[in-house]
Amino acid sequence: MAKYSLKAQEKVGETVHEMKEGKLKTGTGKKVTSKKRAVAIGLSEARKEGAKISKKQD
Repeated sequence: MAKYSLKAQEKVGETVHEMKEGKLKTGTGKKVTSKKRAVAIGLSEARKEGAKISKKQD
């Protein structure tokens, strides 16, 4: 399990919480049901805010 900055951890926590409430949507408007997808969205949003996160894995 990778260790991310505190800001990134908080953002991922928020997105997972939204997913559990059924409020998290993808860019196309579909509801997110996968925990992995929610984490990916949280990391992406944290990157946009400038949090320190390792590069994307291909």
